[in-house]
Amino acid sequence: MQLTPRELNRATLARQLLLRRESLTAADAVRCVVALQAQHPASPYLALWNRLSGFDPADLDAAFTGGEVVKATLMRITPHAVHVDDYPVFRAAMQPTLYASRLGYRFAAAGLTPADAGELVPELVDFADRPRTATELEEWLERRLGAEKRAGAWWGLRSYAPLWHLPDGGPWAFGARPSYVASRAAFTPTGRQTDPKAVQDLVLRYLAGFGPASVADVAQFAMVQRAHVREALHALDGAVERIQGPGGTPLFDIPGAPRPSADTPAPPRLMAMWDSVLLAYADRGRVIPEDYRPLVTRRNGDVLPTLLVDGHVAGVWRPVEGGIEATAFHELSPEAWDGLAAEARALTTLLADREPLVYSRYGHWWDKLPDARVRILPGRADS
Repeated sequence: MQLTPRELNRATLARQLLLRRESLTAADAVRCVVALQAQHPASPYLALWNRLSGFDPADLDAAFTGGEVVKATLMRITPHAVHVDDYPVFRAAMQPTLYASRLGYRFAAAGLTPADAGELVPELVDFADRPRTATELEEWLERRLGAEKRAGAWWGLRSYAPLWHLPDGGPWAFGARPSYVASRAAFTPTGRQTDPKAVQDLVLRYLAGFGPASVADVAQFAMVQRAHVREALHALDGAVERIQGPGGTPLFDIPGAPRPSADTPAPPRLMAMWDSVLLAYADRGRVIPEDYRPLVTRRNGDVLPTLLVDGHVAGVWRPVEGGIEATAFHELSPEAWDGLAAEARALTTLLADREPLVYSRYGHWWDKLPDARVRILPGRADS
């Protein structure tokens, strides 16, 4: 069996709840799609709005406040929202990556070593057994290490230590200056040793939410070494199946997982910045046409909010006064524009009570886009 590029696209959309909006709780949806990139506080909310019928942002507020969904530094060393039951496995699988990236040069420049981190993390976790602001944690490090080591220590430990971000208000639960609390998971990171069982569990969760996928895809998603992914797949022999992708590329998947036919309709969507579906693969051509990738993913790593048409990125969008400005990179059919217009009306309704001009700080990127087809899609009728 050899899958076509379009069949791979439809499999991704099915796993990511993008073929139709589903009736799930916010917490169950987060678990279903594995992880939501949360670099911008609004993005998990917009991601779920694209995937759930009747989505109410208050449901995700409650999931964060109640601890069913937690926000922490995980995959690709960036903030993600994940189900609380997934956090221990994901964090254990990420241990070698976070160890190498956050206890490296900048940590060392402060005169600290990984051995120092080994002593500091349990103490920091004890101190953060109740909510602490970033300032409180930095001041604790200053008392412990001295003022000259404070900044470098905090740069490393805020991502390396098992800390969860705490909801502290703002339109999307989290403000610009986060507060933290120690994870309730029974996990204290040590060393750079890989936890094989955690990597296996991560691979299974990834394939359920993003498969079929290659070794390189799994490694890209979490920044886990490919050798560890191969070892995990070998250990999972029988629990995963091997199939051929386009060009004979070996792919892996969960037996019986949905793989819709290539002609399955895919509705238009207005995707969040950094939506995981755009970032979860080494081969991002599954969703982003190669020519559009540099337009959508900027050199500094910003991933713009995109138009998804027939399952593929077709342009970008941003809120403006009166509606949504949609910039298409190629001609779209009248039906596609109609679908995007309906999404724009619903999105402006969602944004109205939270942040009508969400992502406005990234507006400078639009000045750097090539000439394209631009339309203002009107917002709510009463706006």
